[in-house]
Amino acid sequence: GGLWLGLAVAFVTLWVTFAPCFLWIFAGAPYIDWISGRPALRGALQAITAAVVGVILNLSMWFALNVLFRDVQPVEYGPIRLWTPGLDTLDWRVALLGVVAACLLFGLHWGVARVLAVAAAGGLLLTVL
Repeated sequence: GGLWLGLAVAFVTLWVTFAPCFLWIFAGAPYIDWISGRPALRGALQAITAAVVGVILNLSMWFALNVLFRDVQPVEYGPIRLWTPGLDTLDWRVALLGVVAACLLFGLHWGVARVLAVAAAGGLLLTVL
């Protein structure tokens, strides 16, 4: 389909990913103070917050494993499935970029935009090596 179809698909993906989230935020934001004032609803809001944090942590771990390692296999222990990486498939370039980005963010307190620019430039540089 070419470039224009690719851009159209990217736009639709962006729209269906973020528009519902912002809709819920704008629709529910005026009621947060009211919900926080009700003990039963406050507990439900805390449970939802904990669930969202769990989902974000799960996605972060999944992305980290699949970006850092070329080979990730599931290992099942009864009802539990753990994704285990092949340690010999570690991509040192990704690990190096992650360490540099963490040092810039947490050590030097750089802003996210600057760190993202440095990481992008470093990724391009390491790709040609």
